[in-house]
Amino acid sequence: MGADLSQRLVPDGLWELVAPLLPPFNSRPQGGGTAPCDERAVFTAVVYVLTSGCAWRHL
Repeated sequence: MGADLSQRLVPDGLWELVAPLLPPFNSRPQGGGTAPCDERAVFTAVVYVLTSGCAWRHL
């Protein structure tokens, strides 16, 4: 996704409302698991799928 599309789907005002609602990333003490990723990029992908009708597997 381009930066312009990302900014259009999730403007700064919307991100300021959503960011506090997301749970913080906690690493596992024993290691392993998934690596942290950019929360805003993930949220933008969710908004893109919901607004475009794109299937998750095509993202």
